[in-house]
Amino acid sequence: MGGINWNELFPGRWSPVIFISYMALFVNQGILVTWSQRSGRYEYNIVAVVLLTEVLKLVISIILYCKDNSMFTLLKEIMTNKKVLLLYMIPSLLYCLYNNLAFVSLARFDPTTYYVLLQLRVVFTGIVFQVIFNKKLSAIQWFSLVFLTVGCMVKHFDISVLNTEFHVDSSLLLILIQIICSCLAGVYNEYLLKRQGANINIFVQNVFMYVDSIFCNIVAIVALSIFKNCFNNIFSNVDISAFVQPAVVLIMLNNAFVGIITSFFLKNLNSILKTFASAMELMFTALLCWLLFNIPINTNTVISILMVSFAVVLYSRNPVQNTQPKKTESEILLV
Repeated sequence: MGGINWNELFPGRWSPVIFISYMALFVNQGILVTWSQRSGRYEYNIVAVVLLTEVLKLVISIILYCKDNSMFTLLKEIMTNKKVLLLYMIPSLLYCLYNNLAFVSLARFDPTTYYVLLQLRVVFTGIVFQVIFNKKLSAIQWFSLVFLTVGCMVKHFDISVLNTEFHVDSSLLLILIQIICSCLAGVYNEYLLKRQGANINIFVQNVFMYVDSIFCNIVAIVALSIFKNCFNNIFSNVDISAFVQPAVVLIMLNNAFVGIITSFFLKNLNSILKTFASAMELMFTALLCWLLFNIPINTNTVISILMVSFAVVLYSRNPVQNTQPKKTESEILLV
C-alpha cells in the first residue's frame, strides 16, 4: 500500500468543503432522527416523512433537469422509457424498505451503534462479489472484512470488571435487512445503468427512482394503516402539525441535501475519501451523542470504532471492485 496523495484526494478548491459537508450531513441524519424521538417513539408517521422526503428529491431532480431542458422533453423521455421506469420499481422498493427501517433501527439503537453495525454492508458487499461476480478476495481483503465484523461485535459486548456479555436480539435482524437491501439495490442499479438506462439522462433516471419510491411509500402507508396495531411501539399517527415540527422538517431537508452533496462528492473527489468519511463519522457521532444525549462512550465503543475504522480504511486501500460506470446520485439513496 502506497502513501496517500492529498492533492489527488482533494483536487479542487471546494473539495474540502464538499468533504466536510458530506460528513456533517450524514452525522446530522442520525442525530436529528434521535432528537425527534420521545422515549424511543416517533410522534409522526415515519413512512410519511420518508414519502415527503422523496417528493422533495423529485422536485429537486425535475428542477435540475429543466435547467437545461424543457418540461415537455422530460415528459417525452418518461413516455419513451416507460419500461425503465417500471424496472426502477425494484431498487425503489429496496430503498423504501431501507429508508424506513433506518428510523426503526435508530429507535432501537443509539446513532453510534447504528452506524457501526451499518458498516457490515462492506462485509456483505465482499461476499456478494465473491459469490455472484466470482471475484476472488485476497488475504488482506478477507482480513479487513473479518476484522470489521469482529469490531461490530465488540460494540455489543458489555465490558466491565465483573461482567462481560454479548447481546443479540431481533433488532440486529433489521440491520441485516437494511444491509441486504442496500447491496442488492446497488447491484441492480449497476445493471440498469449498464443496460436499459445506459443512454438515459441521469436526472431522468433520478425522476424514475423517486416516482417509484413515492409509489412504494404510499403503498407502505396504506399497509401500515391496516396493520397499525402491530407498529404502535415504533410510531404514532398524528395530525399534520407533526410534520412542521423543527426536527421533522430538518430531517427531510437534511436527507434531501445528502443526495445532492453525495453526487458532488462522487463527481469531484476520490472514492477512497467516502470510506475515510465513514470512519470519521463514527467518531463524531459518538462525541455528539455524548454531548447532546448523554449517551456514554464506553470502552467497548472506543475499541469498536477504532477496529471498524481501521478495517474500513484497510479495505478501501484494496477494495473488491467490479467494472462499472461512474456512480450517480441514484446509486446512493441509502440514507
